[in-house]
Amino acid sequence: MVNAGTRDKDLAWIRRQREASGVEVIERTDLAMLAIPGPRGTCQGGAALERRRFRRRARAAHVRGREIGGWFVARTGYTGEDGFEIMMPAADAVPAWRRLNSFGVASCGLGARDTLRLEAGMNLYGNDMDESTQPFESGLGWTVAMEPRERAFIGREALEPIARGGSPRKLVGLLLTDRGVLRSHQRVLIPGGGEGEITSGTFSPTLERSIAFARVPAGTGAAVQVDVRGKLLNARVVKPPFVRFGQSLIGSSKGPL
Repeated sequence: MVNAGTRDKDLAWIRRQREASGVEVIERTDLAMLAIPGPRGTCQGGAALERRRFRRRARAAHVRGREIGGWFVARTGYTGEDGFEIMMPAADAVPAWRRLNSFGVASCGLGARDTLRLEAGMNLYGNDMDESTQPFESGLGWTVAMEPRERAFIGREALEPIARGGSPRKLVGLLLTDRGVLRSHQRVLIPGGGEGEITSGTFSPTLERSIAFARVPAGTGAAVQVDVRGKLLNARVVKPPFVRFGQSLIGSSKGPL
């Protein structure tokens, strides 16, 4: 399933790979998907029953590989919280959405999703990674299986020297200790010299302070400064995720701003 914002170029890339393999590519524009995230988003009244049904059926689908009444229910999502993604015929999407709303499931937009995925330490394409970056400088080295050595995949030749020698840059989490809000493209100044850049930043409602991802030199230590509108603000370098299941994973994150 491709990202809606990158649909055209993703499909173009897939079709280019098809030419060498003889695989037929058919785009299914007759399908839609609803994302239902949040561990407490569907826990009241009729929604609790609906959630238990989804959970039982999703578990059965995972074990036996079955669709559920023409829908495919997956325990996936991009908010870092428990939830579901439901693939269904496009004609079912609006009635299903309205039925969920009637159970008390609140609709939310991409702004809420973006805050949650950053708290959960999840990259966003176009911000934290794109065609100009490689996985080892984007916190995604864990997704690349360089072993066994004979395993072939697209991009291996370009990644092998980086895997051997180390990436000159890395993606880190930042927790702002001064008052302010971190945003994309702000400069990150490294003590002793060197610079980086914030790739994603926001105010975390869970931590009650600003957090960010930043791409910085590999040797960056535990503290940096961020240029926010010409003022240098102090930030701690931390390891994402910042939040899991609604609880802070960052030690001593509370305190006066």
